[in-house]
Formats: sequence, C-alpha cells, structure tokens
Amino acid sequence: MGKVLAIVSQKGGVGKTTTAVNLAAAFARRGMRTILVDVDPQGSVRYGIGLYPGQPTPGISEYLTGERALQEVLLATPLSDLRVVVAGAIADRGDHVDFQRQVTAPGVLDELFGDLAERADIVIVDTPPGLGGIVRRVLEASAHALVPLQCEPLALQTTPQILRGLQDIIATNEALALEGMLLTMYDEGDPMSARVAEYVRASLPADLVFDREVPRTPAVVEASAAGQPVVLRDPEDRASGAYVAIAGVLRERMG
Repeated sequence: MGKVLAIVSQKGGVGKTTTAVNLAAAFARRGMRTILVDVDPQGSVRYGIGLYPGQPTPGISEYLTGERALQEVLLATPLSDLRVVVAGAIADRGDHVDFQRQVTAPGVLDELFGDLAERADIVIVDTPPGLGGIVRRVLEASAHALVPLQCEPLALQTTPQILRGLQDIIATNEALALEGMLLTMYDEGDPMSARVAEYVRASLPADLVFDREVPRTPAVVEASAAGQPVVLRDPEDRASGAYVAIAGVLRERMG
C-alpha cells in the first residue's frame, strides 16, 4: 500500500506546485511507482508535469461527476513510473463551488486515495493554498504532509498559522505526520533570504525543517515554461539536486 503525501501551504506563490511536480518526478526516477494528484481547481500541475503534447486531460473533476472512471483519468507521462491525475475541466471554469462540495463530501477522498495507494508506492497531492475545506479534507485523508515556505519575510507570519492549522487536523487524524517544512526560492545572494532561513530554523525544532533549501535558479523558470520538471530538464541544476535530496530524505522518513 502506497503512502499519501499532501503538499500544503498557507499562501500561493511559494513553490508548492513546483515542489509537488519535482518530488513526484524525483521519486519516479528512483523507480518508485508514483501518482501525482491535483486537487487545486486552478489546475497548475498540468502545465509543469510533462504530459505528452496533445494528450486529452480529463481529471479529478470528471472523476467526481462520474463522467470518467479512475483508470481513465490516470494519465501517463514520459516517466514510466509516474502517472498524474490533473484537475480536469474545473481549471477552465471560474465557479469552483460544486467542485469543493464534491471533493469535501464525506468519504470521497478516503476512497480515491485508497484506490490510488493500491496502484502506487507514493501518492503526492497538490492542494490549493490556505487551509480551506479542500485542504482540510486532503489532510484528513493523508498520512504525511510537507509544507513549502518561500524564503521571504512573509514566511515568518504564515508559519505559525499553518502549524496551528495542522495541529487542529492532527487532532482528528492521528495518523497524519508533518514530515517537514521545506525552504524554497532561496536566493544565496540575498541577505534577507538568508536571514529568513536562519530565523525559521532557529524558531522551529531542528527535525521540522529540512536541512537543504531549494534555491531560486533560472533553470526552474525555464523548466516551468517548457512544461517539464526541472529534475528531468536539467538534472545538474542546484534546484534539481535539492529536490532529489529531499525525495531521498522523505523516502527514509516515510518508510
């Protein structure tokens, strides 16, 4: 039975989807059967995962409405060990009310994640920013969570918020473990970025923040524009190395 890892953040623009996409690719490159699921109605995963050009992209929204079976929304990628469930048509609509109602219905995500975990070694779930209804349901149905934190001053304000929210959910899902906070978009030439990283590490238990930051590099931007994970497009890049290293740490922690 595979592990379910939720990628969550208090705010958008912190590298959450980039982290989900690149960790999924890094796990798959290690030979782990990996499924990446996008429950964020913005649907950003489809732009960065490297789907085959012209491939139809039905997703979780079609699965929830019964239009497609699970097997039909499990899409192949150029990596043989990586499949993806994108958001689907909901990403092209402005009204997400019905989607949220369907996702948060009792038992829906428990059943979906259970089915996916039987087909994979690890299921990575990309979520909307914040701790709204969808994210809470994802965390209630998951056993592991990872929180990306951008190395900027706002991270100092959002960190206590996300930790309090996770503690509330752990009270109802004792199986949920916070695997760590991952510092992202780290700018080695910016003193402010270094101070934020130092403060976060000083303020939290040592085992709660990953030792390695994900640096801000041009290769990440170029990979995103090309619709590919940076760990595949530029394996020698420093950000690629960071994501591969974090995947190794997670593999050990999650067993």
